[in-house]
Amino acid sequence: MSEVTAALTRTVEHDLGTPGLMLVASTAALFATAGFHTWWARRHGHAPPADDTGARPPSEGTGTGPSGQAAAEPGPDRAAQGGSGDSALWRMRTTVRDAPGSLAALCAALAGRRVDILSLQTHPLADGTVDEFLLRAPGGLTGSELAEVVSAAGGTDTWTERADAHDLVDAPTRVLGLAARTALDAAELPLALRQLLGRCTIRSLPAGGRAEAEVPAEGALDGTVLRLRAPEGGVISVERPYLPFTPAEFARARALVDLDARLGPRVPRGRDVLTLPEGHALTVRRADIRDLRAAKAMHGRCSDRTLGMRYHGPVGDAERYLNHLLGPHHGRTLAAQTASGRIVGLGHLLWDGDETEVALLVEDSWQRRGVGGELLGRLVAMAAEAGCASVYAVTQASNTGMVAAMRGLGLPLEYQIEEGTLVVTARLDRADRPVARLPHGERVGGE
Repeated sequence: MSEVTAALTRTVEHDLGTPGLMLVASTAALFATAGFHTWWARRHGHAPPADDTGARPPSEGTGTGPSGQAAAEPGPDRAAQGGSGDSALWRMRTTVRDAPGSLAALCAALAGRRVDILSLQTHPLADGTVDEFLLRAPGGLTGSELAEVVSAAGGTDTWTERADAHDLVDAPTRVLGLAARTALDAAELPLALRQLLGRCTIRSLPAGGRAEAEVPAEGALDGTVLRLRAPEGGVISVERPYLPFTPAEFARARALVDLDARLGPRVPRGRDVLTLPEGHALTVRRADIRDLRAAKAMHGRCSDRTLGMRYHGPVGDAERYLNHLLGPHHGRTLAAQTASGRIVGLGHLLWDGDETEVALLVEDSWQRRGVGGELLGRLVAMAAEAGCASVYAVTQASNTGMVAAMRGLGLPLEYQIEEGTLVVTARLDRADRPVARLPHGERVGGE
């Protein structure tokens, strides 16, 4: 472990400088949680410690609820689910009594149905233990049948979901990856939390509101909802249907948020040069709250019509909008700037619960030159890289520029219009997803 920690320290020092040293302490806190579960499992005679299986974007299957009723069964393509023609991978959680022989009875019942336990992690509770399994089961065994087997062996509140090869990654490797991503980019925190906690919805609640006043400094855990104080103010709310969070998951989430707070504002330093048809060159880069003054100045140069198209009405206080849009945990922002450093275009990729919104604003004198389309293409590539299934834009039906930019993506589009408001949704099928540019501060492809 010391070699891994030293390597991580050298990497962070190179990318972030001296502040990156604080990453090691917070990462150690994450590892300590995983280490505690390893010790607990061995002390209580459980199977060998293994992979944390609750950390990837939502799959197509539907999890079983607390009642233990069956999940909706996926289609027959078992190869895509991580299984061969006669077996399939499953993730399963169940609660057992923390008493000698309880887990042994459950394991014996699974063995009786030829189910192989690939990994196990435990979540100790006050009145029992939540055991999370990665299983390889015969292909004909359904989630309903797995739940019935476990229930007969004493398990309660059983939840099942099809798994794939991503679930085979061990917990320390995955935690290191999440910590490194968060250290390099503040906007990665919501995505890292989703991968850490599995299928969940993450929302950022504004500072100064009632939600912030009700959440203590150490955060709050309430069944299927956990809330943490955001480093920049406000609250990060995480909700997961059916499956309550355990104290161990709460501690992991707190450690990741603490890491983000220790490192402060940061964005990848990569830049991309955009050459327009008439020969002008613009630089495209990531932006954050430190660009507030330049972004506000650009708003001041935009006409009322342009601002009205972007914000669907008069803009009384641009700074209020920009404080939200440039905030690190609401999404990612790209800025297009001239050689003198003047920002002439902004593109926003905004996390909206389970969905993702894109928004554009281009200064009047730079419109109709392809700036908006270039920003949009990069935003959609980032959304695809983050595992988003779709992105949507809310605009006015008369905003032909935004509609043309969405069509220029070359992706399947859906249109909804109501009282002059148009919502255009682009589906990001894997085969059609664009190649990402500026994903982690490096130029990947160019103009």
